[in-house]
Amino acid sequence: MDDSTNQVKHNVYFDGQVQSLGLKTEKGPATLGVMKKGTYQFTPTTPETIIVISGVMNIKVGDGSPAKYQAQEHIDLPPNITFEVVCDADAAYICYYE
Repeated sequence: MDDSTNQVKHNVYFDGQVQSLGLKTEKGPATLGVMKKGTYQFTPTTPETIIVISGVMNIKVGDGSPAKYQAQEHIDLPPNITFEVVCDADAAYICYYE
């Protein structure tokens, strides 16, 4: 019996510095993840909402100015735009996809 549809998807980026686990929620697909101290760039292909769970994320969208997001704060990101995340310490997040 193939159990692959019930398995948790584990995503690893930036040489293991960013990792997430995929899950299905009442809001749709999501990932629950961690980022080690560092700077990371992403370009999502679908709209995303990132909610910071722990720590602080400084997020710069496109050519805009960085904004600070702390626990329980969120940012809505459009598809196909590059954003940069700077973590001065380890951080945790949940990301919802449409």
